[in-house]
Amino acid sequence: MRLGEQIKGVIFDIDGVLIDSMEIWTDLGARYVTGFGKEPEEGLAGKLFSMSMEQGAEYLREHYLPEKTADEILAGLSGMLRDFYYHEVKAKPGAGELMKQLHTLGIKMTAATSSPRDHVEKALERNGMLTYIERIFTCAEVKASKHTPVIYNEAARFMGLEPDKVCVFEDSLYAALTAAAAGYHTVGVYDEKGEPDQTGLSKAVEIYVRDLRNL
Repeated sequence: MRLGEQIKGVIFDIDGVLIDSMEIWTDLGARYVTGFGKEPEEGLAGKLFSMSMEQGAEYLREHYLPEKTADEILAGLSGMLRDFYYHEVKAKPGAGELMKQLHTLGIKMTAATSSPRDHVEKALERNGMLTYIERIFTCAEVKASKHTPVIYNEAARFMGLEPDKVCVFEDSLYAALTAAAAGYHTVGVYDEKGEPDQTGLSKAVEIYVRDLRNL
């Protein structure tokens, strides 16, 4: 695939692709309970990963902080996430340079994310990348996860492009498979804290990179 010729638009995932944020999602529960002097169990991140924020808050209440309500814990977790995105998270190496090059080539850029809009907008703005994104689409707003191509289709429709003219950048295998099955070109991006099946990701996409600077 050739950008500017075959490819006219790009849809970026954000966490693990443009910003180095996967760490907080694996460490959030441990960070929270440690702040109350509790020792997190081994494998806590794995247990919480498959849970919703509400389920995770209830788990932490039951196992670590019975004196708190699940709502109080949820508010604490949400505050930690907000602070991380607003003040701490950094861009993935090469992300800003890649977006600048795409802009120079006249490639349209949108984003598709499962994270809260205010979090990712602040992170992208602070790292000088928000200006390149024409519009951010969130799973919450389109009311569909990336197990279906709804969010990619909405982004492509906004850019006025058919799937075969669009390249989707993802760090998750399931999301890359969804995009590929819907007819989009795909780039898989390695993230140390992200997709555990990097072999599967590398086989599922057209281009696989361990470092965006290699593009």
